[in-house]
Amino acid sequence: MELRQLAYFVAIADEGGFARAAEALHVGQPAVSQQLRRLERELGVVLFERTTRRVRLTAEGDRLLPEARAVLAAAERTRRLAAELAGASSLRLGTSPAPGRRLPGLLAAIASRAPDLRVRLSTVKLADRLASVRSGVLDAALVRDVAHAPGLELLALWTDPVVVALPGGHPLTATETVRLGDLGDLPVRLADPRANPPFHRLGGAAFEAAGIDPPAGPPFTSLRETIADLAHAAPSWTLFYEVGPPPPMPGVAYRRLAAPVSTTYLAVPAGPPSPAIRQLLAATHDLERGSAVGLTTWVS
Repeated sequence: MELRQLAYFVAIADEGGFARAAEALHVGQPAVSQQLRRLERELGVVLFERTTRRVRLTAEGDRLLPEARAVLAAAERTRRLAAELAGASSLRLGTSPAPGRRLPGLLAAIASRAPDLRVRLSTVKLADRLASVRSGVLDAALVRDVAHAPGLELLALWTDPVVVALPGGHPLTATETVRLGDLGDLPVRLADPRANPPFHRLGGAAFEAAGIDPPAGPPFTSLRETIADLAHAAPSWTLFYEVGPPPPMPGVAYRRLAAPVSTTYLAVPAGPPSPAIRQLLAATHDLERGSAVGLTTWVS
């Protein structure tokens, strides 16, 4: 029996179904179903009644649910105690493959505030970052625009602009910032929602708030490939996180959006923060007070 299996069992019970549990856990539904079947085989009981209309706990599942919660809570207490006994000497932090321009400054601020604290970075996908914090493999993880993470707390750290790439000759390039409402008639290049669900939800909500439904342009592939194609194809635009200077490309201009902004959160286990997490949060405050990021406008 694995803690992950118990966590999936509890999530299915709390969310009322496999699909909703998978969405809440940021994993694929097949993974949730597979782990639940393994747990049922190992325990020798059926935990859920499954029909085409609903999923509900069996009598056995209902009796086992409090025990599963207790096991997960005990595992979390053990993880926290181990962190305290270690004297907050290390911090295992999950980041994305493109963590953005603030991470080096944050690491420097941590080193200045707590020179004995060793920060170990793990670059993993979003779903794996959240699962690793739940299981105790990671102490915390940096995540962008995640609105809900069952079993974890999301602590807002900072916000960053969202960048748009436009044809170089577009009239909107005369301004330093662009409003989404002015882009409604121009085809937009969007990535597959499955590639980054939080960013897709952020963009969708922003389109709705701006009252626009831009026509679909060619699909967004990678940033560099999309920008290169945008420079030569029919006029269109795309948007992306500001994680550093975008790739220079003749015929393409970059502008920041007035709204929305992207919020970076620290995903941590629920409850009082460990000493290492407190040092990280304090370093974040140091960074915000001691530095200001310039609002450079990129044009190429």
